[in-house]
Amino acid sequence: MKYKISGLKAEPLAHLFEQNESYLKNHNAIRQTVECYPGYPDRISLCDIPVGETALLINHIYQPADSPFFGTHAIYVWEGCTRQGIYLNALPEVMQSRILSLRAFNKEHFLIVADIAEGKLAENLIGLLFSDSQVSYIQIHNAKQGCYLCCAERCE
Repeated sequence: MKYKISGLKAEPLAHLFEQNESYLKNHNAIRQTVECYPGYPDRISLCDIPVGETALLINHIYQPADSPFFGTHAIYVWEGCTRQGIYLNALPEVMQSRILSLRAFNKEHFLIVADIAEGKLAENLIGLLFSDSQVSYIQIHNAKQGCYLCCAERCE
């Protein structure tokens, strides 16, 4: 099964970059200096943010669908990062050392099935979930914190 894992697009978040604290507060964002590695997963590049760099903690709508599964949660983005991580049939760095929750949705944005996996084993679970023809996409979350990490989609 071919699949693509994508980070968030930077454009909708770029207005936050290099803004003052008042602007960030008005947009429910907080600037933090990264203190440990790994520990601050960037949702744009899908890499852990290096120590000393700046992260923005924001609330992100990870499931915007008009369904009971609508959801938001806090996530980190690397301030200034505009390179969207796109991985074809491969796991991004940010997934490999974490326990993950994989949530498979159909085209109507309803949850079909969910499971957890150690990061390095997630590729097998992605293949298993996509073997169900009803599964349209898989949202991947950090299992411990519950926050959205990235999305996997089928590739034709």
